[in-house]
Amino acid sequence: MPSSLKIGDVTIPGRVLTAPMTGVSDLPFRRIASRCGAPYVATEMVACDSFAKGRPDVVRRAAIGAKEDEHALALMVIQLVGRTPEWIAKGAALAEAAGADIIDFNMGCPAKEVTGALSGSALMREPELAAKLIEAAVNGTSRPVTLKMRLGWDDQNRNAPEIAALAESLGVKAITVHGRTRQQFYGGRADWRAVAEVKKATRLPVIVNGDITDAASARAALAQSGADAVMIGRGAYGRPWIASALNQALENSSEMSEPDTACRLGIALAHFTDTLRFYGDTLGLKIFRKHLGWYVEQALTPADPAVRRAHKARLCQIDNARDVESGLAALWSNSALPILASAHM
Repeated sequence: MPSSLKIGDVTIPGRVLTAPMTGVSDLPFRRIASRCGAPYVATEMVACDSFAKGRPDVVRRAAIGAKEDEHALALMVIQLVGRTPEWIAKGAALAEAAGADIIDFNMGCPAKEVTGALSGSALMREPELAAKLIEAAVNGTSRPVTLKMRLGWDDQNRNAPEIAALAESLGVKAITVHGRTRQQFYGGRADWRAVAEVKKATRLPVIVNGDITDAASARAALAQSGADAVMIGRGAYGRPWIASALNQALENSSEMSEPDTACRLGIALAHFTDTLRFYGDTLGLKIFRKHLGWYVEQALTPADPAVRRAHKARLCQIDNARDVESGLAALWSNSALPILASAHM
């Protein structure tokens, strides 16, 4: 497997990308993943019209940090969503002005509030509008534009290959495909073999996404899809190191080696500290709780689910940041609750 991926004029130093995830891939998460060696971590989905109008929560979602920051991201990727060409073009221009190296356009989000606004994966039912939006994004920036989508709206309308060919003709530089339809949401299993039809339809780099959590699933996804790279989504919950670890496993034809106990604790605490710094203690503690729960799941795997739930409930009810840090340290230092180097989600 090649050691890098070329997207337009950008070389990504790895073939394992971390997906844009709403409510997850904020700046503190992207920074800790990057510090763990992830070569590519995209922002949360950013609504172009709100971004252009300067809504504080949307601007914060798109925050990518200053390049001179000691914890700056090596690669800056902003994902945009919308259904109006004017706002898509403005969003792309703003993303470039903010320092984005790559701009990703979302045609894959299955959430009802997104598809109900005729954005995200709903655009796969409207190829003519999708073409106008893709063209607006490409023309709105000098940076490479990529496209993330699903197999189609439902099993009767799997039009991802046609959309990929259209996107290539409009100047898109890479395609990511989640191997499910919108109507599947996250149910069932990702159909990696169906992504092979997208690979046949375009000369662009194709990235396969969905149900990739370890070396075995990554190798199977690559083999069945013929894709050039993989993208990790939910497999990164509580494991910001997974992209780097998985990339090494693929490069070396080895099993994936995960961090030891002390390293995992350091990662969790660094992530927590950065979250508090970015949002302030009160909001930061609230926002971090989802990550805290996932870190606890990792710390206690393969303990009984009831044990994991009890520890998660206890830690997530703490309303003092210093007590959360002490609780995490105590959890990871308890020899009765070891972290297994080979544990998987």
